[in-house]
Amino acid sequence: MKTAIVVDSNCGMLPEDAKEHGIIMLPMPVIVNGREYKEHVDLAYDQFYQMLKEGADVSTSQPSAGDVIDLWKKTLKEYDELVYIPMSSGLSGSCQSAMIYAEDFDGKVQVVNNQRISVTQRQSALDAKVMAENGASATEIKKRLEETKFESHIYIMVDTLKYLKKGGRVTPAAAMIGTVLNLKPVLQIQGEKLDAYSKCRGIKAAKKIMTNAVMDGVNEFGGLDPEHPNCWIGMAHTQNFEAAQQFMEETKKVFPNYDIHLDQLPLSIACHIGPGSLALTCTKVLPEGVQYPAEDGQK
Repeated sequence: MKTAIVVDSNCGMLPEDAKEHGIIMLPMPVIVNGREYKEHVDLAYDQFYQMLKEGADVSTSQPSAGDVIDLWKKTLKEYDELVYIPMSSGLSGSCQSAMIYAEDFDGKVQVVNNQRISVTQRQSALDAKVMAENGASATEIKKRLEETKFESHIYIMVDTLKYLKKGGRVTPAAAMIGTVLNLKPVLQIQGEKLDAYSKCRGIKAAKKIMTNAVMDGVNEFGGLDPEHPNCWIGMAHTQNFEAAQQFMEETKKVFPNYDIHLDQLPLSIACHIGPGSLALTCTKVLPEGVQYPAEDGQK
């Protein structure tokens, strides 16, 4: 049985990253001043942030039924079945819509309600790919990913309150006071929703809060083990690469010998929080999702 892994671009992967890993990616739509663009197709990150800087009206929407179904049909010409991993059902209706579309595919399409986004969603896709290569069926992969869907944490420091105010998530008065006091809200995504986690005075304090929170997550998932890490540590940002690189070096001192993956946050998050953010994540390792090197003499 040949099983494909399909994910939407909310996972934060670049198209070349997805291709390298043998994962098929559906670009998500972004609406700018009433015109629909598709992430990585006709809207690059730099272009998006320039539009945001110029005051564009930006929002996101679900992919059309036609785009989703056409991609599935194309994929099933080459594969026997597929696993589709969309963004968290708590952050978008696209997962529920995909489940409805899948009813017409006679079990060949398994939609995973994985409750993840960004680098944690990316890790689910990578885990699914390894499981498929090791012979797991689409149904088995869906079951495993849904069993472990809450075994990840994301913390995001927001650099400016401008976009939260614009989206109605903070009042104008609170945004003004927060700006004056140099407050850097830390948000949390775990499972179905985006919540406030902490308010910090300055970036240094926000990074410490996130690092401590991720350490709590690592301990929850089995404890810090530099020799055999039990978690994947990930980072992401919104047009803040240099600061993210610096934060990565600081984080590596706390989590020695852990490989830390860095991506940009997907546009579905960026349009709500704006540029300058930093995110830190941890995801529990799935043993069956780890690709171990071959033993000597084996291929």
